[in-house]
Amino acid sequence: MSTPDAIAADEAEASNKFSFMAAVSKTPKKIQFADDMQEFSKFPTKTGRRSLSRSISQSSTDSYSSVASYTDSSDDEMSPRDKQQTTTKGSSDFCVKNIKQAEFGRREIEIAEQEMTALISLRKRAQGEKPLAGAKIVGCTHITAQTGVLIETLCALGAQCRWSACNIYSTQNEVAAALAETGVAVFAWKGESEDDFWWCIDRSVNGDSWQPNMILDDGGDLTHWVYKKYPNVYKKIRGIVEESVTGVHRLKRSTDVMFGGKQVVVCGYGEVGKGCCAALKALGAVVHVTEIDPICALQACMEGFRVVKLNEVIRQVDVVITCTGNKNVVMREHLDRMKNGCIVCNMGHSNTEIDVASLRTPELTWERIRSQVDHVIWPDGKRVVLLAEGRLLNLSCSTIPTFVLSITATTEALALIELYNAPEGRYKQDVYLLPKKMDEYVASLHLPSFDAHLTELTDDQAKYLGLNKNGPFKPNYYRY
Repeated sequence: MSTPDAIAADEAEASNKFSFMAAVSKTPKKIQFADDMQEFSKFPTKTGRRSLSRSISQSSTDSYSSVASYTDSSDDEMSPRDKQQTTTKGSSDFCVKNIKQAEFGRREIEIAEQEMTALISLRKRAQGEKPLAGAKIVGCTHITAQTGVLIETLCALGAQCRWSACNIYSTQNEVAAALAETGVAVFAWKGESEDDFWWCIDRSVNGDSWQPNMILDDGGDLTHWVYKKYPNVYKKIRGIVEESVTGVHRLKRSTDVMFGGKQVVVCGYGEVGKGCCAALKALGAVVHVTEIDPICALQACMEGFRVVKLNEVIRQVDVVITCTGNKNVVMREHLDRMKNGCIVCNMGHSNTEIDVASLRTPELTWERIRSQVDHVIWPDGKRVVLLAEGRLLNLSCSTIPTFVLSITATTEALALIELYNAPEGRYKQDVYLLPKKMDEYVASLHLPSFDAHLTELTDDQAKYLGLNKNGPFKPNYYRY
């Protein structure tokens, strides 16, 4: 079976993509709500793709988020692991910050549902058929109002779910409480220690008389944990859906810095780097790019960005952004040479890109300016502004629009349904990408929100283009 390392594809090249590990299904069912559903296309893991190896000790504490929570400052310091809590129905199979926050969380989930119309539509279309009946899904994602809508949709479609958080700072405590109150076994709270993080994952896997047969993961930690610690369970998993949603650019909100005229270097010009560069360019920044791939470097040049080595510009730039998916991109030698006030941050999924450990030395002083914004002060008074301690910036200093997450969640739900119900032999034990037909179906569910009306091909036009008039309209290798 393919290892979890193959699942966690390089974030800088695979953002906003989903990969799926398929195992053999034994109880196929027909999916009534999707016409002409195509099977997944095999993910090209052995040619032209780098994989991001993750050790079992390198947790998604690498990720970091500051999504607002009612309970950030009001709760006591007692660890949830030491609390005895029960739901109104008497269940204690969960571990959250404060179960009494469930009512607040319910309101947030209801607000999110208003923007996630496609996922709610999918829920209404398929809940009568229960295409996930018998599915036991263990999940490890950000626990926010939006993922709450996804989890409750999976339950409405027949699945049993147990959940933990994919990073230690992104959990909305009140949402976790609301999910626990409805009967979902949730083990997560904002501000977990690394030991808590792995404990929560282990508890989500181990339920009384319960063994998972599906995995929904964000970052690969849950998959790796099951693979390493519970190999017999792993062998019985029918399919794994791996999500990676990095990208976008919310640096401005953290620092209140105007980017017009600022010198910025973006390390990596993959999909994440491209998005960062485009946003920075629109804000009037002077953008430099570092890149190892000559094709990506050429793309950057043709977009008007100067491709340089980091050492060539490190003394002059105002902002350094890493988004390579690699390690040791910005080292202490670079940090020492930065100008006073330089902002340093990471857009990759892991915290390995910036050598933050080298900054925790006696001669340097750390000063917390605001949540997830630190000044690291050198003996001569120079200050470097470090965001999110070098962890993932995207969710650290902002949030993602609910509508965008609706697209993500609907895609994940469909992927789980497809993998769980696929007839025997459709998928080998390998990693697959979404078929275009499924992408198009998800997109079509969201178009009514814009009152959008698609043009339909005539039979003659479809024949001329060599297409099915109902799609897919692009080959699987097409890049939008």
